[in-house]
Amino acid sequence: MAFIEAKNLEKVYETEGVRTPALHGVSFSIEKGEFVAVMGASGSGKSTLLHILGFLDRPSGGEYVFNGKRFSDYNDDELADIRNREMGFVFQSFNLLPRTSVLENVMLPLLYSKVKDGEWEARARAAVEAVGLEHRMNHVSSQLSGGEKQRVAIARALVMNPKVIFADEPTGNLDSKSGGVIMEILDDLNRTRGHTIILITHETYTASYAERIIRLHDGIIAEDRKVKERVNGKEGFVK
Repeated sequence: MAFIEAKNLEKVYETEGVRTPALHGVSFSIEKGEFVAVMGASGSGKSTLLHILGFLDRPSGGEYVFNGKRFSDYNDDELADIRNREMGFVFQSFNLLPRTSVLENVMLPLLYSKVKDGEWEARARAAVEAVGLEHRMNHVSSQLSGGEKQRVAIARALVMNPKVIFADEPTGNLDSKSGGVIMEILDDLNRTRGHTIILITHETYTASYAERIIRLHDGIIAEDRKVKERVNGKEGFVK
């Protein structure tokens, strides 16, 4: 069984009696360790899909299976626990506490975990070091550049050692150089640590780091293809 399976996913938003369909029968599967980019124009349904895959929203129809268990079989407390333990999130807007240190921002997911208090600092320090920001460990996040803030957000996503990292337009607020650094970090986490990466993007450049591209158009899958393959640790483009 695949790590992630979407089977005919539907999502309809209702506002004051008006129904707005966002996803129409979306189906695909993702294996552990894949790096997948979900692409599409604004309004294509890619962020809606991420919210469902990340247990942030429920589908209106179809079935979502995460790590062998159906979404519908989890209660709200279980969903929150899986989000905390097995999923990491990186958003375009960073979502850091501005007057809090890098180390404290990275520790935040541990506050809601079952990890013993005595392990928190060591875990957070290791995550900060993994993104190359040990020299900024005690700076407050408002003192950081945009690229550094996003690296802190990645460290925060890493601190629970999640099975999957969801990155929603992680370079959207960054210049090209800083964006390249962020993508190199995500690529390294996938290659060397085996984290499954699901990247939401409209940028061809960021999607080029993925092994596979799923392209959405008006809530349906317009394309799902492998663009790279790895053999014996080496990567090449699919012909």
